[in-house]
Amino acid sequence: MNHWISRTAIQWLVMLYAYLADLVLIIHAAFIAFVVFGGLLVLWKRQALIWHALALIWGATVIGLGLICPLTPLENLLRRLAGREGYTGGFIEHYLLNIIYPDGLTRGIQIALAVALVVGNIAVYAAVYRRHFKSRQ
Repeated sequence: MNHWISRTAIQWLVMLYAYLADLVLIIHAAFIAFVVFGGLLVLWKRQALIWHALALIWGATVIGLGLICPLTPLENLLRRLAGREGYTGGFIEHYLLNIIYPDGLTRGIQIALAVALVVGNIAVYAAVYRRHFKSRQ
């Protein structure tokens, strides 16, 4: 009986780790979407500006400096604990590279993408500021 319980507990833990890895994946993807498109949310809800600005700074820094987000090693750890393989590189390289980045991605292109992300969102923030300023007149 004890053998069955410990085997069931192990199976449950493996399943839990797999679900947690998937949850980290979903959170990671949602965060990236917020970094990229959150400026549009700020147009609608100005209160999101500080949260988006912080996320934008983090995202642009990670992309611009070629860092790996801490969520990637966490997801890999959970996948290994679930008996699955992790992956090398970062989240974007593993899941989104072929979709987002062209073949032949260079460090210069990566930096340009980070700059474009920041500049595009600054333009959105400027529109939010102008809209707010006009509404006060």
